[in-house]
Amino acid sequence: MQRTFVCFVFVVNSPASAIRPQPTRTDCLETKLYIDRTIDLVERCKLGERKAQYDLYRQYAKAMYNVSLRILNHAAEAEDSLQEAFLDAFNHIQSFRGQSTFGAWLKQIVVNRAINHLRSRRVEFVELDTTRNADDGGPDWADSESYDETGTAFDVERIRLAMQQLSEGYRVVLSLYLFEGYDHEEIGQILSISETTSRTQFMRGRKRLLQVLNE
Repeated sequence: MQRTFVCFVFVVNSPASAIRPQPTRTDCLETKLYIDRTIDLVERCKLGERKAQYDLYRQYAKAMYNVSLRILNHAAEAEDSLQEAFLDAFNHIQSFRGQSTFGAWLKQIVVNRAINHLRSRRVEFVELDTTRNADDGGPDWADSESYDETGTAFDVERIRLAMQQLSEGYRVVLSLYLFEGYDHEEIGQILSISETTSRTQFMRGRKRLLQVLNE
């Protein structure tokens, strides 16, 4: 799509003022041709073009693999889940209507596939009694005195390693909220739990994560 931007300068010459368009060199933007490469690839994929599918895969594979890995915490399973997610995406690409970005649409498929893999391990996401102990058998960190997070900073690698030590329930909710940008209502829908359970699991998981990081 080609867009032309024209700046207008209002010049007052007399009580009977004249207004005329006057482009300026400093404020006006030159005409530019903008090409949304992702949309072009998606449209070509809808036509069944294999090269477009390959290019779209290359563009998103690394980021989506990381999404899958954060949820599954297992490299081989994450790779298998990713391949299944891309197959789902290409098989249903006609349903993509552009109401969100393609990346957001694809990530939802990747997340759902990863959750299905977790469930195949018989991992269950259940409603929580907020008065009981935490999932790992330790104290209920959501109800205990909170950590002072002021000035606490950890590098990404330390957080990644610490996340691997959390229980499945904690890790998945933290990953979906902190890294994938889902809110608790969306997480509840994804995991088939209530929004309250998602919030409680998040609070417990965050405090457990801070404990691991401070060990």
